[in-house]
Amino acid sequence: MEYQGKQFFASFGIPVSPGRAVQTVDDAVAAADELGYPVVVKAQVHVGGRGKAGGVKLATNTAEAREHAEFILGLDIKGHIVRTLWIEKASDIAEEYYASFTLDRSAKKHLGMLSAQGGVEIESVAETDPDAIAKIWIDPVDGLTDEAARAWVTAAKLNPLATDGAVSILTKLYRAYVDGDADLTEINPLILKAPAESGEVHALDAKVTLDNNAQFRHEWDEYEATQVRDDREQAAHDADLQYVGLEGYVGIIANGAGLAMSTLDVVNQVGGEAANFLDVGGGADAKKFVSALTIIDNDPRVKSIFINIFGGITRGEEVANGIITALGQIDIKSPIVIRLDGTNADEGRAILEPHLGDKLQMQPTMLDAARTAVELAGGTVK
Repeated sequence: MEYQGKQFFASFGIPVSPGRAVQTVDDAVAAADELGYPVVVKAQVHVGGRGKAGGVKLATNTAEAREHAEFILGLDIKGHIVRTLWIEKASDIAEEYYASFTLDRSAKKHLGMLSAQGGVEIESVAETDPDAIAKIWIDPVDGLTDEAARAWVTAAKLNPLATDGAVSILTKLYRAYVDGDADLTEINPLILKAPAESGEVHALDAKVTLDNNAQFRHEWDEYEATQVRDDREQAAHDADLQYVGLEGYVGIIANGAGLAMSTLDVVNQVGGEAANFLDVGGGADAKKFVSALTIIDNDPRVKSIFINIFGGITRGEEVANGIITALGQIDIKSPIVIRLDGTNADEGRAILEPHLGDKLQMQPTMLDAARTAVELAGGTVK
């Protein structure tokens, strides 16, 4: 959540607004009175568009703080119910910028993005005015120097009055990204406070995605405890499955994140809509398939299930046995289409063959399997 991102940033010396996280209206009012008006009352949910949904309000006195807290607590923002508020001291803003770091896997370098157009979705900026985003690729061995950061700020055409403050924050943001083991650190907006002549630059919002593979190096239990998940996501988390719920009708199970993403693309390519991303990982056994199939089949939107497996370290016959064992333990409502390839795929397909029928079908390619899954779900195939 935003307030946790700001706490994370503050631990690396990035200036953020003082604030309090609260869960009740009375605590919100007490926090606002303590911070001093004006304050901003912000919904804390894992989704963008809070302001447009009424989840961000300015309060100039106690009565307004209470009114806004009562309205925002319990508000449904894109399916996320607001349980926590962040009460923050309001800032006077001269200009708004955007800054972030993430990994560019194709370049095998860290990617920084900086824009003088902040406070809006960066995707919109990239689509309407791509030249407004200044990018920098950073070799992990070299890191981000002050000189490189200064040239980057100049390329992004930030107000010269913000240069020193922006350079300071960007180098700290990069350190937070690397030393903090993050997949993403983002400030939107990064603000030049009014009056602009002060040169004071400040992180007004925070978005951080941490690398779960690095959890053993950190104390992240406090972040994990506040994660808000729907029933599907919580069940997948408990089963140690990588899962993201979507809005379509074809349930997806694949082994490997790359294959799962490709499977979503192929389903979309043939005219279907995926209901989820689900990666069972390597070494998927019957227990994993029971969990995966149960989670997907319990989703009322799912009309068919596409299991796309490429055997690598996990051999095809092990995958097939896992699927058959899982199907023997649970009663699946939706028809299933399987595509099995890779190591010992022939042996795996031979194991599956006697069990095939209307409810369990097998196809030789991803494209054929995707088309069949969409057809079985009642979709229109391209």
